[in-house]
Amino acid sequence: MSDVTKQTILLVDDDYDFLTQLDIRLKAEGFNTLTAEGQGPAELLLEDHRPDLAILDLMMEHQDGGFALAYHIKRKYPDLPVIIVSGVNSETSLKFDAATEEEKSWVKADVFLSKPIRFEQMLKEVNRLIKE
Repeated sequence: MSDVTKQTILLVDDDYDFLTQLDIRLKAEGFNTLTAEGQGPAELLLEDHRPDLAILDLMMEHQDGGFALAYHIKRKYPDLPVIIVSGVNSETSLKFDAATEEEKSWVKADVFLSKPIRFEQMLKEVNRLIKE
């Protein structure tokens, strides 16, 4: 990344391996990161930090932890882009998306990505959302 100021991304996932891997890869791309292993710790981070983007797991301490955290973020920072990543689409028959304005109004995410996810796809969405 060639920007003089580094963008900060909040990463929230209770899967430590996924969180660590994503943290390492995004730092290698030139981003600053804040990490939290759940909704509660993330809400505490948000009291003192305003990231430029958030990437949240859907199911953490609670099955809807990602939705609740996305709602919290959008209330505090309405223009902060949020990506929700989850394996729920592949693990269950439930389908979530944030493709339409109606879906975005209740999902409170700008993008919904299904795990497993290629890092290149994630990076493409991160760069697109940060530039908007």
